[in-house]
Amino acid sequence: MEHVKEHFDLPITVGQSDIDALGHVNNVVYVRWVQDAAIAHWRHAATAEDQEALLWVVVRHEIDYKRPAFLNDALIARTWVGAATRRAFDRHTQILRQSDQRLLAQARTVWCPIDRKTGRPTDVRGEVRQRFSVPSEPETP
Repeated sequence: MEHVKEHFDLPITVGQSDIDALGHVNNVVYVRWVQDAAIAHWRHAATAEDQEALLWVVVRHEIDYKRPAFLNDALIARTWVGAATRRAFDRHTQILRQSDQRLLAQARTVWCPIDRKTGRPTDVRGEVRQRFSVPSEPETP
């Protein structure tokens, strides 16, 4: 089975509700964008059968903030899956400024697959792991 493309990009425009008292994007908003990118990637690349069978929950977030983002900035949430076992997928996300591709934040999130019917952790078929796990990470800008 062939891999999906190396990464998935989700365009983002910073809105007023994303800005905190310091005048830049609040840290919690980056976590939301990481989740939004993961969900969009799954919906874009997973088969209908897999989407019907699986839900995902986060078991760990790690995020490093490099540079601030501001109101009306055009950004890209770039995501890809690294290592994947039967019950844990390491998802990587970079938040980039669209105009110069500067790295604003990067995250590693561990996702656990949940059986939609039972609501319990479940194994993921090898084909899903192979389809989403990329052999190497995109270069950091």
